[in-house]
Amino acid sequence: MEMTREELKAILRELIQEDLPVGHTPLGDRWIGGKIYLQPRDSSAQGKELPIDAFFHKIVMIRDRLRVLEQTINANKKLDDEDKVHLQQYITKIYGTLTTFNVLFKNKEQNFIGQKGDND
Repeated sequence: MEMTREELKAILRELIQEDLPVGHTPLGDRWIGGKIYLQPRDSSAQGKELPIDAFFHKIVMIRDRLRVLEQTINANKKLDDEDKVHLQQYITKIYGTLTTFNVLFKNKEQNFIGQKGDND
């Protein structure tokens, strides 16, 4: 079977999109119905309370948009391989920073994964 590089990339992109846990990403059971409290250092200032599921939704949106950014970079024909690797390293570091929020995910396979040693 012969195919061009572009056809192979299109097939790989499709496979990756099928494997991404896009769509429903469940919050860990112990967090359902929970709240997050943001308390400023200054006790005279008002704090903020928000539902943890709304916060979690924002985290999932960040993850999904990072994945789309990765795909966009990898599919970009104007970037050479060196530039793609350079940009991918930044994205990997962002994932590593976000591993703090893995505690919120019900399914471990949906966690953020950074460089080895970044997973809290």
